[in-house]
Amino acid sequence: MKIRIADIVDDSIVDGPGLRFVVFVQGCTHNCKGCHNPDTHDINGGKIVDTDYILEKFYENPLLDGITLSGGEPFLQTTPLSVIARDIKEKGFNVIVYTGFTWEKLMEYKEKYYELLKYTDILIDGPFDENLKSYDLMFRGSGNQRAIDVFKSLSENKVVLYDF
Repeated sequence: MKIRIADIVDDSIVDGPGLRFVVFVQGCTHNCKGCHNPDTHDINGGKIVDTDYILEKFYENPLLDGITLSGGEPFLQTTPLSVIARDIKEKGFNVIVYTGFTWEKLMEYKEKYYELLKYTDILIDGPFDENLKSYDLMFRGSGNQRAIDVFKSLSENKVVLYDF
């Protein structure tokens, strides 16, 4: 299955706990002021690759703890990302997704986003807010963003924060 990406980082320690493989998807409509990845905003930018390529690259590194899906906006490409996340989860790795959408907004369209959410362990939600920028937040850029335990939140039907 094809997916539009900006880049891949095969060994990050800043995009979630442990050693992570990071897929930066291409395309974002949030356009947050001060965004860390403004080059990922253009919906037609980046390059198109196959999900099998991403999975092959992921499995080349036996030291990885999991994958981080960042952007751009991952929820603009839920179908191919769900394929990737499902494969990785089935093999015992964890999945983190960064999104400019809030949990509440995703829940308004749950049927559209559920396929990716059900394979996500931790969701970092909310648009980057330059006025709330902080270097003291673990794996988040601004104080309005939350680290959400997706499994607990889906089962309890309310936001349950993840404790790093």
